[in-house]
Amino acid sequence: MEIRAGHLEDAVTVLNSVPELDAGVSLDQCHARLAGRKALALVAYQNGEPVGAKIGYATSQTQFYSWLGGVTKAARGQGVAKALLKAQEAWVAASGYQTLAVKSRNRFTAMVCMLMRHGYQMVAVEQKGQPADYRLYFEKQINKCTASEKISVFFS
Repeated sequence: MEIRAGHLEDAVTVLNSVPELDAGVSLDQCHARLAGRKALALVAYQNGEPVGAKIGYATSQTQFYSWLGGVTKAARGQGVAKALLKAQEAWVAASGYQTLAVKSRNRFTAMVCMLMRHGYQMVAVEQKGQPADYRLYFEKQINKCTASEKISVFFS
């Protein structure tokens, strides 16, 4: 697996194949959301094909927000999401941010469990709709990352 930064078109292609993102996302939506912000689009490739993506942007000088992410069904269970998470954390740390924030929904248990396993703490819950649709807000203090996590930015 190879993880590369800066391929927003490939990231959108991947995200539109992720069934959990039922509304999908367009390249125009991404450009509008990221406009004027320091942003990062990561794409994981296997055999030259994009199989995972993670897009985020700065919300302040000290906080980076992980906005969208996902892995194709065919590539799940192969460590792609974890590799993207670690690459994003490393880039965020190297860029001087102190906090990485992310929002998920209660129904995405695999994502929630992965975040908690990797040191993210739930900081808020937004009750919206049914309990499965509640929004869960997580943060991780990035200055606590180990040196090895910071060094392994785009290597797998």
